[in-house]
Amino acid sequence: MTLFTQDVPTRQPHGSDKRHSSEPHSSEPRSSGPHSSEPHGTNPNQPPHSAATSRGTRRIGRLLIASGLGLLPWMYVLAAGLPAVMTAPRWPAAWIGLDSLEAAGLIATGLLASRGDRRHALAAAATTALLVVDAWFDTMTATSNSDLGAAIAMALCPELPLAAVCGWLAIRASRQNF
Repeated sequence: MTLFTQDVPTRQPHGSDKRHSSEPHSSEPRSSGPHSSEPHGTNPNQPPHSAATSRGTRRIGRLLIASGLGLLPWMYVLAAGLPAVMTAPRWPAAWIGLDSLEAAGLIATGLLASRGDRRHALAAAATTALLVVDAWFDTMTATSNSDLGAAIAMALCPELPLAAVCGWLAIRASRQNF
């Protein structure tokens, strides 16, 4: 027989007054007993088929780790083999494209956040990355001292503070959802 309790966070039959301080308190109903649908040893804070317990997700996670580790020797190859100076024939298009993506990300994040849509966290996380990349490449590709000064000013004034705001939104939303 499965018993449900709302005020007893332990897996003890209904009516037991024993509470363990190390266990989380929750207002969610819990099932207990031999016919419980919850598998033994799972985290009660995760949904039954969560990404944390998915075998496919764990495989993808291992693949991503291997890919990241595989990039480490590639960075040495790039550092040793890339020319110090490079001319890019579509240089303006690259920067206009990056700034267009940033603008779209900021607008999407703002619209979703102002509407209370939880998907704003996804847009905010992507926009954070775009803004940080823009600040990095602005400063690393500056060709003169005046260009470097302008790049640092752009990084310190709009780009990195906006990245911090977007990052804060993404982190705050992820904490509220879990």
